[in-house]
Amino acid sequence: MASLSYDLTLAGLSVGGAAALTGIGLIVTYRATGVLNFAHGAIAMVCAYVLRQLTAEWHWPLPLAAALTLLVVAPGIGLLLDRAVFRPLAVLGGDPAQTLVASLGVFVLLVGGAALLWGPGARDDAPALLPATACVPLGAALALAAAVGAVTRWTRFGGALRAVVDDRGLAVLHGVDADRVAAAGWAFGSFTAGLTGVLLAPFVRLDPYGMPLLVMEVVAVAVAAGMRSLPVAVTVALGLGVAQSQLTRLHPQGPAEQLVQTAGANLFVIALLFAALVLPGIGSKDALPRTATARVPTPPGAWIVAAVLFLIPLGFAGTDLTTAVQVPALAVILLSLVIVTGRGGQISLGQAAYAGLGALFTALLAAGRFPGLPALPHLPALAVAVLLVAPLGLLTGWPAISRRGLALALATFAVGVGASRFVFTQPYATSGLTVDRPAGLAGDRAYYVLELALLAGALLVVTALRRGRTGRALAAMRDHEAGAAAAGVPVRALKLGAFVTGAALAALGGGMLAMGQRAFDSGAYDPVRGLLWFAAVVVLGSDSVLGALAAAALLVGLDAGARGGVAAAVVGVLAVLIGRFPGGPYEALRTATRRLHRPVRLTALGTAARDALRRAPQAPPRETVGHPRPAPRPPATPPRRPRPATPSSLGGPGGPPPLTAHHLTLAYDGFTALRDVTLTVPRGRVTAIVGPNGAGKSTLFHCLAGTLRPDTGRVTLGARDITRLPAHARTRLGMARTFQQPALFPSLTIAENVRVGAEQNPGSVPRATPLALRLLDLTHLRTRPATGLPTGTLRRTELARALAGTPHTLLLDEPAAGLDDAEAAALATLLRALAADGMALLVVEHDLDLVADLADTVHVMAAGRIVASGPPHHVLETTTRAREAAPEAGHVE
Repeated sequence: MASLSYDLTLAGLSVGGAAALTGIGLIVTYRATGVLNFAHGAIAMVCAYVLRQLTAEWHWPLPLAAALTLLVVAPGIGLLLDRAVFRPLAVLGGDPAQTLVASLGVFVLLVGGAALLWGPGARDDAPALLPATACVPLGAALALAAAVGAVTRWTRFGGALRAVVDDRGLAVLHGVDADRVAAAGWAFGSFTAGLTGVLLAPFVRLDPYGMPLLVMEVVAVAVAAGMRSLPVAVTVALGLGVAQSQLTRLHPQGPAEQLVQTAGANLFVIALLFAALVLPGIGSKDALPRTATARVPTPPGAWIVAAVLFLIPLGFAGTDLTTAVQVPALAVILLSLVIVTGRGGQISLGQAAYAGLGALFTALLAAGRFPGLPALPHLPALAVAVLLVAPLGLLTGWPAISRRGLALALATFAVGVGASRFVFTQPYATSGLTVDRPAGLAGDRAYYVLELALLAGALLVVTALRRGRTGRALAAMRDHEAGAAAAGVPVRALKLGAFVTGAALAALGGGMLAMGQRAFDSGAYDPVRGLLWFAAVVVLGSDSVLGALAAAALLVGLDAGARGGVAAAVVGVLAVLIGRFPGGPYEALRTATRRLHRPVRLTALGTAARDALRRAPQAPPRETVGHPRPAPRPPATPPRRPRPATPSSLGGPGGPPPLTAHHLTLAYDGFTALRDVTLTVPRGRVTAIVGPNGAGKSTLFHCLAGTLRPDTGRVTLGARDITRLPAHARTRLGMARTFQQPALFPSLTIAENVRVGAEQNPGSVPRATPLALRLLDLTHLRTRPATGLPTGTLRRTELARALAGTPHTLLLDEPAAGLDDAEAAALATLLRALAADGMALLVVEHDLDLVADLADTVHVMAAGRIVASGPPHHVLETTTRAREAAPEAGHVE
């Protein structure tokens, strides 16, 4: 028994060592570049294939082949990725969303390229670089961790690396070559990926899809280490490896046997689920890059062309439509990403899981094997499967409430991997399972007609959700989540609704795909497929229905040939180029077309003739003899000028209840930001809060607005305690706010921005949107996108959106920032008019001249306390003293 435990521990250390290598490479790359390299496993797979090609096919000596693979090919891939893919993204600003899509593009490109070069089949003849002992991967992991630690701590390059990690921009200003640091990080990360691949290849079946996913499963060790600590990553990896190995000794009797065996074989997947869903996430931003199809109107006739293309198989193809029947089903699956990702702005890499569950539930229901339900005909089985899978969208929707960016990507990817490992590949769920088509629709042609009908229904649902009130709310949430909440959008509920709807659509498409293929194929819903689908939808237009249809046709059509992997290679190339063409291929084509249409230039003779004509005197108009020109007739009725909107036009009925803060205290990050703060925002008056940086003004503002919750104390609106109410709920009670940086929705027009504020508030008056546009002098700009405009226009748009909800209390965070004197004076006039109309206004502002001219009451804050209150002329001296006394650093404003 002791010998068995010893052998299992050694085996676990071997697995853990390989996992530690992956964790080290991911952490070093992330710390040097800020990129979570989703292509790490694909690089490992490519290096393993290169070593096999050199030795098994070209008969090179193993040492020479290994040296070339690990010291030239692997670092070369990293340097190429840095130079050609990720450095252009960093130059453009390093948008995390574009970086994520590019990383996924590299993944699918390498997977597709490997499938094209070496075939999609698995191989088991990979050469063994070193003897199969636990010391090899364990020693490599420990040696690399020690080397990285030494370099980071005791060398000049390590200091540069730490500086880049802490603040890349500041490091560059101090002379650090951030590009060199990033290149070194990519080279080292790719080296560790290659080393992992060549060490694992002899013990696993080498194929383009399996090994990248296997390596990506162990990203849990890097996430558990917070993408920073190498000792933690190595410890977690070794612990998981030993635990997974020791679990093979357990053989319980009964139903628990299968569960224990599955858990033991997939312990790293369980760790990935725990790390992605429970541990603190990484990354912050979640909005995806705006693609061309989100900004450019649909070309005329595009829908007609799409309809004709989808109807062609019915008119010109034979009776065998095996390939064609896959397109509508996949299009429905991709439409789920249009709702979740394109319109909702949420990264979802797990849609393949819901498609697979829809296919599996349809097959189980049709076969009478679903627990607690009788056997159903195929169409009712498909409908019930959709209803059963839709609530499971909460598996990814719930983490989306609190996670963004890379953290949300990992959470959704973990759900996809978990469904694949614990459901789709388990014999208890899929053994002996078949699925057929509905009665009377067994033929390809008849079934294709059914698919077109279901696709049309899905298109209607998606189009309805993308337009109107819900579509504008989703777009607002995508563009600026905090701004959407401030406008009254219930962000949490809307996220959950988007994921549930997406799960339902994916389940519908998955069931259609399974019935079309007359089988449940777990490989069709592999997590790698989910990554490919996500990348295809994003690069072809994530917020475009036509983009989803084109992506489905592209993926099916390219892979219909003799060699698989073409679709992955093409989509990968498009995704890799997203840094250079952020608008997608359509916008790149438009740009190239515009360059071809150069303006016509006159020759020297033509220019001289034009100038001569311009200098020629103009002859007076000739009058006809006997018929003098009649004088112009004045209009019968002078044109009516529209009546200007007034603040009272937007005011709600009744007087506003006072907003009051009662003894608020809040401390975080070791600092006390608020100390027993009490104030009231009365109706019909302008209340201002001033003070030095770090005084606590913004913290108090956020507590009143609902984006922060105080540790102690209460916030009341009249007699109602609203301390625990979120921001959107306070907006619906009649409060509105603006932001220090204008929080607008750039993919919507100015009128649509304002309409979001009116639609999300039940107390909004009729015609609130046009009234707010007139009040803020924005009517002539109503059709302009809310981007690329002067700061004054953006601030007026944000204020118009706030007023469109007819609030009784208005909170303004530095409303005059970025405005010139004339704009600031106009703003002060408007705010005084709003207060005179009965509205309660709270202004946080640094411009003391504006405060003195505008406010009725001024509260001065210093060190988290209100140190003076009263009329503006009485507190200016106190303000000056507070600014001199308060420390300028170490406090949170």
